[in-house]
Amino acid sequence: MNTQINVTQWYDDYGEAVFTYILMMVKDYQQAEDLTQETFIKAYRKHHTFSHKSSMKTWLFSIAQNTSKDYLRKKSPLRNYLSLTLNEQDVAPLPHQLMEMNEQEIVLFRALQSLKPNYRQVIILRKLKEFSTKETAEVLGWSESKVKSTLLRGLKELKNILIEGGFEYEAIIR
Repeated sequence: MNTQINVTQWYDDYGEAVFTYILMMVKDYQQAEDLTQETFIKAYRKHHTFSHKSSMKTWLFSIAQNTSKDYLRKKSPLRNYLSLTLNEQDVAPLPHQLMEMNEQEIVLFRALQSLKPNYRQVIILRKLKEFSTKETAEVLGWSESKVKSTLLRGLKELKNILIEGGFEYEAIIR
């Protein structure tokens, strides 16, 4: 019973952040909902393995990252191509989300979607979710130096995309 309360609290505390992270990784709203649910089910089933060496947030994001990676790995190249060409609405935010986003957030969302997955992951975790370098390394299973170098390359690429789109990088990335 106590475990059930903890899982509910985990979802209350981190559910939206985990969902948005997964959504930015898989680019499909419905799939992100499913993968978020799967993440918390895995956390519930594996709660006894949580060793408290990292924060609960870091542990949950590690599960979310692995769940997303497994989904993307299983997705065939043909299916991936078709989802990009036939289901453009899955890549874009839903209409109600667009209404809640300001122009800069929309530009940033679209620019992030065009980045390589490694760049997107590290930028989302470090800059949008405000994880430390160490926490990001734990979530991604990377060294801290890989996080730092990938972040620098990713931000450079993001800056180029935004500038090519006619936007001021500094106005969007705070």
